[in-house]
Order: sequence, then C-alpha cells, then structure tokens
Amino acid sequence: MSLMGTFDVGTTGLVAQSLRLNLIASNVANAESAVSADGQAYRARHVVLQSEARAGRVGQGVKVARIVESNAEPRMEYRPGHPLADSKGYVTMSNVNPAEQMVDMVSASRAYQFNIEMMNTTKQLMLKTLDLGK
Repeated sequence: MSLMGTFDVGTTGLVAQSLRLNLIASNVANAESAVSADGQAYRARHVVLQSEARAGRVGQGVKVARIVESNAEPRMEYRPGHPLADSKGYVTMSNVNPAEQMVDMVSASRAYQFNIEMMNTTKQLMLKTLDLGK
C-alpha cells in the first residue's frame, strides 16, 4: 500500500466511527423514551463494521456492513399514573443502557482519534520524505 492509500484507509475509519458516534448519540437521546414513531419502545441501534476490500485486496479500510437493533428486552418501569402504563401500572421503556452507551462512546471517540493520528503521522512521514531531497 502506498502512503497515499493510508489516507483512504483512515478516511474509511473516520466515516465509520462518525456514524457509530451518531448512533450512540441517538441511543442516549432516546434512553428515557417510552414510545418511538412506530408505537413501540425505542430499541438501541449498533453499527456492524466489516473489513473493506478494494481491487481484490483485503485490509483496505473498513465499512459499515449494517445497522442492527439490540435484542435486549425493553425495561419495564412502574409508573401507574403514566398515560402509556398497562393495567398493572408498568410502562415499556427503551432498552438503552446509558452506561454501555458511554463505554461505546469512549471507544468510538478513541478510534476516531486514532485514525486522525494515523493520518497526521503519514502526513509527517511524507513531509520528511520530501525534505530528503533538499
């Protein structure tokens, strides 16, 4: 892989981690919601990443394979006065675990920073290579 190809790999990582961070933000924003647009409790969403192959070569970056909903059971909270409460007084809440989302956010943020650092290191290496000719 050429040094210029390193920027392509870094860019794919930035795009993937950016989408991951956006989904985490959406999950955190809906952590206390009881009903989503489809009338069901919000389900946490996660990104599934996959190695990207270009021109028949693997290891050329990463891509978002799909976005999946969590299969964890929704939380049941006892709120007898809530308009969405069932006959026993329980409201079906989202299955978002805020602590898990914060750990994912730190992981995605660090991966994003790593890609930036890798691209900066590549840039510095290219500049030093150009200085060899002076």
